[in-house]
Amino acid sequence: MTPSSLHPARQLRQLLAAGSIVMAPGAPDALSARLVQQAGFPAIYMTGFGATATRLGQPDIGLLSQTEMTTHARDMVRAVQIPVIADADTGYGGPSNIHRTVREYVQAGVAAIHLEDQVAPKRCGQMAGIRLMDAAENAQRLRCALEARGSDELLIIGRTDALPAAGIDEAVSRAHRYQDAGVDLVFVDGIKKIAEVEAVARAVPGPKVVSIVDGNETTALTAAELQQMGFSVVFYAVTALFTAARATADALAALRRDGTPRASAGAQLTYAEFSELVGLDFHQDLDARFGA
Repeated sequence: MTPSSLHPARQLRQLLAAGSIVMAPGAPDALSARLVQQAGFPAIYMTGFGATATRLGQPDIGLLSQTEMTTHARDMVRAVQIPVIADADTGYGGPSNIHRTVREYVQAGVAAIHLEDQVAPKRCGQMAGIRLMDAAENAQRLRCALEARGSDELLIIGRTDALPAAGIDEAVSRAHRYQDAGVDLVFVDGIKKIAEVEAVARAVPGPKVVSIVDGNETTALTAAELQQMGFSVVFYAVTALFTAARATADALAALRRDGTPRASAGAQLTYAEFSELVGLDFHQDLDARFGA
């Protein structure tokens, strides 16, 4: 893929302006981000769920710090030439923390971040036990993030986790409130049913994000159908992560059983294919021209 001369945020803004839904598969790490780009998708979602799993082997319950998440984002941005949309959790504290979080993500080069309305300890939007911040307080926090952005092109997404915690009416109310605060897009997370997707589509006008999570009925909806409903961006947060984990588990089980990796050979990348994926040729060229 030819690198774009445009800043990733400008790339994402142009994609949104074009009117087609932006499909952004989740990438748990920089290698997965390269695979998303190689597959031809226009954007990548840096999922906190995946980042926590790959960095710590732990669940998404707010264990990663701001520094760990922004470092993870920076590494991912460096690995690809397409926009990265990053999870920024709750902003990691009060107004000063939010300001620093936004500036760190701007410097990391991401195209967009989403900030959510949970109180600490936060957790994945698909989990039970979510506790919500006061909606008016969170709207102020989003205004803080917007001010911290300044003249930079980073997109700010206001995420609400109210759907599983308080129901559709509260989720819609919060989405409207966050739109009024000035965010670029809103994101109602925790959706598990097609009826919930439809309800958000009907009740929330303007640019919005939807997350399709493997294992629930919303996977029956195509990107084209989601676009017709009015969604601007669709995340597939765990597709790559869950698929890779299953493939790895199966390969290791076969290796343990057979004493040889031969059974997995047809399902693997070759050494040459993997080398191409990670850009070995670039470094070999540098070495050929400038090495001893």
